[in-house]
Amino acid sequence: MTARHDACILAGGLARRLGGRDKPGLHVSGRPLVESVAAAVPGAARLIVVGPPRPGLPRAIFRREDPPGGGPVPALRAGLAEVTAPWVALLAADLPFLTAEHVNALLDAAGAGDGRDTAPYAGTGPSPGGAGTCAGEAGGPRAGAVLLDDGGREQWLAGVWHARSLARALARYEGRSLHGLLAPLAPVTLHLTGQPWFDCDTMDDLQRARTVEPGSGGGGVGPGEGRESGDGAGRARPRTRSEM
Repeated sequence: MTARHDACILAGGLARRLGGRDKPGLHVSGRPLVESVAAAVPGAARLIVVGPPRPGLPRAIFRREDPPGGGPVPALRAGLAEVTAPWVALLAADLPFLTAEHVNALLDAAGAGDGRDTAPYAGTGPSPGGAGTCAGEAGGPRAGAVLLDDGGREQWLAGVWHARSLARALARYEGRSLHGLLAPLAPVTLHLTGQPWFDCDTMDDLQRARTVEPGSGGGGVGPGEGRESGDGAGRARPRTRSEM
């Protein structure tokens, strides 16, 4: 059974490396990037977009971070306030190769497939003093699952999370980095075919996405095609996504 989940797309960044362009509205394969990401979560009970309202997303709930353009952590706070499902897909608005298959693989890896709002196993959780734990039953569902890029780096805006665990961690967190918030939750990490983690931060990235044949970049997820690890320990620190 497909997990009951919402989707939260962060679409309010400043896109400095794209000259301040409206990055979520840029077209790849004939449609805006944010619409491609929304199409990858057709099973989401609620589609929450943190950013300015825009056409083409009739079922979306639009919210703004405080302050607008304040970064991914304030944007997550704004979006998570609208989540009602047990699980939430947390996604950037510029992932042209992400598909529903990739999102379903993340949900399965996190143990969300039965749709129950169970207390997940998680590692050390963030707190104002840098200590504390997110309690959970070992061996049960994990607090989340995120994609790894081809260099083995976690892509924090390409993952799924147990909503209550994420909300508890966010309530204690005083930093600005998604890495600082999410890495201590010890998510499952997946490397999947089709480059679903690929984002369009620069004009070169956008041009590359536009020159890929439709369907070849966002290939499906077949048996044995994903590489999974338990907690991502020892992997390289992910690159910063200051624009989101």
